Amino acid sequence: MKNTGIVDATENIYFAPLLPWQEALWSQLTTRVQSQQPLPHALLAAGMQGMGKRAFVWRLIAWLLCRERATHPAGACAKCESCQWLRSGTHPSLQVLPIVRMPSSTESTDNTEKSNSKTKDKKASQSNSALKIKIDDIRALQPFIYQGGQGIRICVLDQAEQMTIAAANALLKTLEEPQSQVHLFLISDTPAQLLPTIKSRVQQLPLQTIDTTVAVDYVTHALGHTINREAVSTAAIEQLIQLANGAPLAAIAMAQAPWYSKRSLWLTTWQALRSGKRSSVAASDYWQNQLSIVEFMQLSEMMLLDIRRVRLGLQELQKDVNLSNVLESYQPTDSGLEAFASSLQQTKIALQQNVQEKFAYDKLMQELAYL
Repeated sequence: MKNTGIVDATENIYFAPLLPWQEALWSQLTTRVQSQQPLPHALLAAGMQGMGKRAFVWRLIAWLLCRERATHPAGACAKCESCQWLRSGTHPSLQVLPIVRMPSSTESTDNTEKSNSKTKDKKASQSNSALKIKIDDIRALQPFIYQGGQGIRICVLDQAEQMTIAAANALLKTLEEPQSQVHLFLISDTPAQLLPTIKSRVQQLPLQTIDTTVAVDYVTHALGHTINREAVSTAAIEQLIQLANGAPLAAIAMAQAPWYSKRSLWLTTWQALRSGKRSSVAASDYWQNQLSIVEFMQLSEMMLLDIRRVRLGLQELQKDVNLSNVLESYQPTDSGLEAFASSLQQTKIALQQNVQEKFAYDKLMQELAYL
């Protein structure tokens, strides 16, 4: 099994600059290796999307495999034979499951280019729904893991929560019988879905703690003080980070997403639909020219989250769209909120079954009118 196709449009992810909130952990791990103290046999990089866990793992893998790492503690040299193999996606000492395109360094699908976004969103949804790591995939790793005498070997299980139970049980043997110079990296966006027996046999990398000041500085620099060409304040940056649950890369992707600038417009449409001033058909036709259905659902989920917060007596996270003012005159019922949330989930399933976007949009607007 070769890692053909692993490195595709993102070859430089192995050699990207270290994210500032990961510097201490990088120093700790690289110092340990250079002082001849072995790393744990199996490491888990887990947590929400947008915190940079994949960027850290791929960078560490490149460094571990780099033939010049002794003189390059800050990262792989990017020039040796090993680094060139990584660039071409044919490194003989690296195996990755599942065999798909490597995720981008932002770990997010939110920054899909506006052009052709509808097609990309649907394909991504269908691809993700079919993504599984099966027992045959784990078995195919065994010769690579147990071949012996071949120097350092690395196996990566991306989206490890997608392992079937049979695959996870097959992996347990490898975790329980560590082989010399073999490193296993598990990456998961939803570690709660991993079997307890798997989690108990791996050591988690402490990647989730990100200082707020560091996050604000990084996001501000990345956005260049503007969001959609409009000047952005520190408060707006802090709001983005809060909406992204503290994940800087997710905050950047959110700011650049086409739907983020249309949150006030969503509220206006909701009020117009609810009051009968606009028909659901007219609203659907309008929004189809604004956002893809997937983008509109992302927007709707964000708005729904904040509406629920206000109904629970909490402060809204979005201070820039006057949500509280809207809810002072009308608050949807719990049943209405649940019905609309259910419609969003049903729409996701329908899109995977190739339902036309127009029909999905029309149905969502009808449901929004009753929220």
